[in-house]
Amino acid sequence: MTANPSEPSDTATPPTVPAPPTSDELRTFLAGQRTVLAWIRTALALMGFGFLVARFGLFLRHLAAIDRQVNVHTTGFSLWMGTSLVLVGVIVNVYAAMRHRHFARHFRSELSQTHHSLFEIALALFLALLGLTMAAYLVIVEH
Repeated sequence: MTANPSEPSDTATPPTVPAPPTSDELRTFLAGQRTVLAWIRTALALMGFGFLVARFGLFLRHLAAIDRQVNVHTTGFSLWMGTSLVLVGVIVNVYAAMRHRHFARHFRSELSQTHHSLFEIALALFLALLGLTMAAYLVIVEH
């Protein structure tokens, strides 16, 4: 009886199993995870501080209007400065997602499977979208 080439044979080589990661590789991979989360934390702080700056200008205008009994309509420097900080936070989030994607692709393949990096990338992009919404809110509400 002849062997069918499509059927596995007893003499076929077994599939190679990748070696488990070394402690240095694991440490490097986890450092990459911590780095992206630090970038996200920084971006979130920038967006929060930007929102605070924009809203604080509104608070100061209301205080001035109460003291003088006049209606103040200027948007002031704080709105644009706060919105700029929010947008910088958005840029940092997008940059963090891109850098982490690059890191995960070029690191040892069995450590950085796609499912290991999706959460960090999705979180960064979600916060970037949230920041864009926040910036639009700041500009629209003031006008």
